Amino acid sequence: MQQIIDEIGKLYQQEFHTSPQTIEKIPQSGSDRVYYRVSGATTCIATVSKNIRENQTFLQFSRHFKERNCPVPAIICVSKDEQIYLQEDFGDISLLNELEQHGYTEHVYGLFQQSLQQLAHMQIKGHHQLNYDWCITSKEFGKQAILSDLLYCKYYFIDALKIPYDKEKLIDDFEALSTYLTHVDHKYFMFRDFQSRNVMVKEGMVKFIDYQGGMRGALQYDVASLLWQAKAELPDEWKNNLLEYYMDCVNDVLHTKIDRVRFSSQYNGYVLIRLLQVLGAYGFRGLFERKAHFLTSIPLALKNLKWFLKNKGVGIVLPEFERLLGLMVEDEIIQRFEPVQATDDTKLVVRINSFSYKTTGIPKDETDNGGGFVFDCRSIYNPGRFAEYKTQTGRDKPVKDFLEQQTRMPQFLNSVYNIVDIAVEDYMQRGFENLQISFGCTGGQHRSVYAADALTRHLKNKYGVKIELQHLVQDAKNWINKID
Repeated sequence: MQQIIDEIGKLYQQEFHTSPQTIEKIPQSGSDRVYYRVSGATTCIATVSKNIRENQTFLQFSRHFKERNCPVPAIICVSKDEQIYLQEDFGDISLLNELEQHGYTEHVYGLFQQSLQQLAHMQIKGHHQLNYDWCITSKEFGKQAILSDLLYCKYYFIDALKIPYDKEKLIDDFEALSTYLTHVDHKYFMFRDFQSRNVMVKEGMVKFIDYQGGMRGALQYDVASLLWQAKAELPDEWKNNLLEYYMDCVNDVLHTKIDRVRFSSQYNGYVLIRLLQVLGAYGFRGLFERKAHFLTSIPLALKNLKWFLKNKGVGIVLPEFERLLGLMVEDEIIQRFEPVQATDDTKLVVRINSFSYKTTGIPKDETDNGGGFVFDCRSIYNPGRFAEYKTQTGRDKPVKDFLEQQTRMPQFLNSVYNIVDIAVEDYMQRGFENLQISFGCTGGQHRSVYAADALTRHLKNKYGVKIELQHLVQDAKNWINKID
């Protein structure tokens, strides 16, 4: 990890003729790309990825769209091996952040309108003279690509539910739907993952990121992606009005009037495709890779799909597929993915400790439960080996950055979450009162403190359960300092 940071520093030095002041890793999402915010004379974003083909696509797309006045980041410079590039920094605030902070306000609605206006411009004007040979996979979101999205959902989500279905009839329905959606009137550049997390807001203006998966395709797909994003949970009135606004924007850019009835009918079909593609992604990242963020998003996506099936139609009869979709959104299936939530009647208290194997030893569980979990953090590289961290703890930002960026702490904690979640859910349902979880490291100062804090946040956010947190070594030191 240090080698990567050094390489970023060299690239920055070559471009700006000065060393960066800080290089901080940005929390990773679903992709394998790693981002760093590089601060100094100029602040920018460093992207690191070994996928050269994907990097080249993003770079070529960015330069092309920038020339056509699309709201994409400027590319500052690229390393010789094309594994690192510096790009314009659009800040930390996404359209989703604005929605979560302000709610369904006129301000946020205006940002959605601005996003759709800029989307229509990028799709249509950006399509002009765009070399689709740059695309990572398919050049066009045609029948095979649509079929691939349906199969993606089948393999990574539907099959995981273990609901019986007729495979041959389902594939026939997939073929029919993909053929139907291929025959659309307007095909231009398709962003492919146009959702509120990929729309940044800087100084009141929207900016777009993560469009390297784009290809030629139906205009409706990207609108469906934004308006039907499960996490956003946009009101039905917003969805309908914003779709009308987007069609106005398309008319303005094309200088002609589209067939709104036909456009809307095809739009509904792409809404279904997008909802299923997202479920496939959640299934892969959540059920197979066990990433907590994606698991918690599954109930929202299923509720989104349930509403759509009840209120919209795709204009084609798909008997086996429709039967299966109805079973997928039953309350029993949705509840399977919803974490148990603590209530006023919940008796469980989770006691989380950090301790030192060297001085305090493993804390004893004094409750009637008399057990719990003990996790040994000593397999994680120790920040205490470095002079600059010796006086700091796992609560100080430099130490947290070190553990997150230069050790396997994130993987370690993901495994801890998977184990502990089972116990917390079971104990809450059975009315148990106590569960103790302890993290130990050599001195009880860095790794164990960080891990205990991280698990506390995870359990509070996911279950709302009562937590009692104690750092045995650090709390003792603080007490001594107070006496002194």
